[in-house]
Amino acid sequence: MSVSLDPSALPSSLALAFLGDAVFSQNVRMRIVRLGLSHSGDLHTLSQRFVTAAAQADFYGLIEAELTEDELGIANRAANSSHLKHPKHTPISVYRKATGLEAVLGALAYVGDNERLDYLLSKLQIEVEK
Repeated sequence: MSVSLDPSALPSSLALAFLGDAVFSQNVRMRIVRLGLSHSGDLHTLSQRFVTAAAQADFYGLIEAELTEDELGIANRAANSSHLKHPKHTPISVYRKATGLEAVLGALAYVGDNERLDYLLSKLQIEVEK
């Protein structure tokens, strides 16, 4: 079951990206803890491999072909926002993809489409050598 992502019923693209960043980070952290790691340094180091603009942009590339038309529209609006500010150490093209991903995740969380959100996040592979 897919929930409508009508842009007129959603917060701004950057507000969705803000929410989606938290959703993504929480998902990564939950999955790392479920791997059985318990040392805080290991947890932090591993989570930082995934919760970066570059890693999020790579993940966006993995799921982009599976996004619906509405989801692509949300991603594009966020990525092309004129208010987007990026860190100096990250190319703008990478930051735009990461912001697009975050906006899609934020929109799905906002409307409560947890089934779709879980499906997209399940595509992220987090592996660690023990």
